[in-house]
Amino acid sequence: MKNITVIGSGTMGNGIAHTFAQNGFKVALVDIHSESLTKAMQTITNNLDRQIKKGAIDETVKTTTLGNITTYTDLKEGAANADLVIEAATENREIKLSLFNQLSDICRDDVILASNTSSISITQIAAATKKPANVIGMHFMNPVPVMKLVEVIRGYATTDEVTNTIMELSRQLGKAPVEVNDYPGFVANRILMPMINEAIYTLFEGVAGVEEIDTVMKLGMAHPMGPLQLADFIGLDVCLAILKVLYDGFGNPKYAPCPLLVNMVSAGHLGAKSGSGFYKYTAGNKELTVAPKFTVKR
Repeated sequence: MKNITVIGSGTMGNGIAHTFAQNGFKVALVDIHSESLTKAMQTITNNLDRQIKKGAIDETVKTTTLGNITTYTDLKEGAANADLVIEAATENREIKLSLFNQLSDICRDDVILASNTSSISITQIAAATKKPANVIGMHFMNPVPVMKLVEVIRGYATTDEVTNTIMELSRQLGKAPVEVNDYPGFVANRILMPMINEAIYTLFEGVAGVEEIDTVMKLGMAHPMGPLQLADFIGLDVCLAILKVLYDGFGNPKYAPCPLLVNMVSAGHLGAKSGSGFYKYTAGNKELTVAPKFTVKR
């Protein structure tokens, strides 16, 4: 397996492309927007420069990594030579089903089709293709070049051969793959999102403030980042989408998104990427500041 196609050049897509390219794979990075691809390549360059400053790599590795990535705006052209396709597009079921349906026609019959989805059913995605047995979930964690975990999700029809191939490939990337079965939220988000949702409810009900809630979880539970800060980092819109998948999938009210989360997303306060969530984010300022909305006046 030498040729990897990554669909979607956002935070996860460019991180996946970076990781494969740095490990010697040829990567086709596909996005419908050329400006998004330009931004992605700049992000990868910046991250490689950061690795150089830390002494983790040298200029030769940077040059080789960037040389291993080719960008495309045409899906057919970008996926034509793929041995493995990893979809990292928007967390939207219909978009993913459409993409996998197209890939089923574009790619060779033996190509493995993987989704980086954090919650959407691999079995449903596979059903949109001609060979469901070759479809699998490959859920990387953000930031991809740093985080070790990869959730490898078996759909209902996914074969042992495909699963073993992806498990071994993940290890080649220096990752720690964990095999899980295809149920809403898989493992990571089935456990994480209810915790984040409960933290938002705790704020919504006035039990404690933003900093207080995050401090309890950091100092009391040894979490490196509090749940509200983590929600901002993930994206509140993404958190809401995953909670909806859990709620729809299980029909259990314990997964119902907190009204505060729904309102924040509706208002466009999506976390770090929008500049405001539970905290306020200003370019060039690394100090964590609670958003004015949640500042208690005494």
